[in-house]
Amino acid sequence: MKILGIDPGLHICGYACLQSGSDKDYLVEAGVFKTTESAAIEKRLNQIADDLDSLLQRLKPDVVAVEQLYSHYEHPRTAILMGHARGVILQKCSRVGLEVKSFSSTRIKKSVTGNGRASKQQVQKSVQTILHLSAMPQPPDVADAIAAALCCANSMVIVS
Repeated sequence: MKILGIDPGLHICGYACLQSGSDKDYLVEAGVFKTTESAAIEKRLNQIADDLDSLLQRLKPDVVAVEQLYSHYEHPRTAILMGHARGVILQKCSRVGLEVKSFSSTRIKKSVTGNGRASKQQVQKSVQTILHLSAMPQPPDVADAIAAALCCANSMVIVS
């Protein structure tokens, strides 16, 4: 099964495609979409939509894992901006008939590190270790997307 993990963001949107099997998981591809910070929000959202369309056509995932929207009371603007990007991602996945699974950031972190409050660096190191990568995934948005895909793969394991 191919799982596409996405770490939504308006400026940097991390993505990672994971091939998940009964014996092991391996990374197919990972990277980021970047938008121009000085561009109008509608242009940035359109760029995310175009980049995601291209990625979905090329990688053909079976399911998409996306971090749930959360808001810290000190940074409500960040949550609103992330929500715009997340909305575009959900719509594009729905349009092509993909199942989307949403996970809280604490669940994603706990899934890969054992600690729901893990730092960005702990997530990067854990992802590197789990997938036997030669280096920590950079930028952290990529590691977060990989972690979302791993969390999804872990949630789909059926215990017999």
